Amino acid sequence: MDLSNLRPADGSKHSDNFRRGRGHGSGNGKTAGKGHKGQKARSGAPRPGFEGGQMPLYRRIPKRGFKNRNTKEIIAINVSVLEKSFENGDTVTIESLIEKGIIKNINSGIQTTDGVKILGKGELTKKLTVSVNAFSESAKEKIEAVGGTAEVI
Repeated sequence: MDLSNLRPADGSKHSDNFRRGRGHGSGNGKTAGKGHKGQKARSGAPRPGFEGGQMPLYRRIPKRGFKNRNTKEIIAINVSVLEKSFENGDTVTIESLIEKGIIKNINSGIQTTDGVKILGKGELTKKLTVSVNAFSESAKEKIEAVGGTAEVI
């Protein structure tokens, strides 16, 4: 590789040999590919979505609801799921939940979330060390009642 071999990537540049409006012999003379007269033949053609002064479609359709920018998407998992999926003495992390197939991979773009929360529905009889983003009060009590630990990451 040296300076004499440098060139733009394929497809990154348009052809330079296309000159509009340079006589009939060019194949694009006279109207330069714009047809005859009309608004689109002149400079300053209207913006996309302009309907000639008629109320445009994007303003005719009613607007409904809104998207809250500050909302958080949390995956909720009950302690009954932990009871079924893990053995006594296991450590429960987000990675281990993904490995067991309980939740999808958060960072792969398949499921975008802001964290995992353990909820207290069901019974827990196994001693587990659970490290996730949040716990409900009942879930924390159930985990600690059987000798486990609930760590917030």
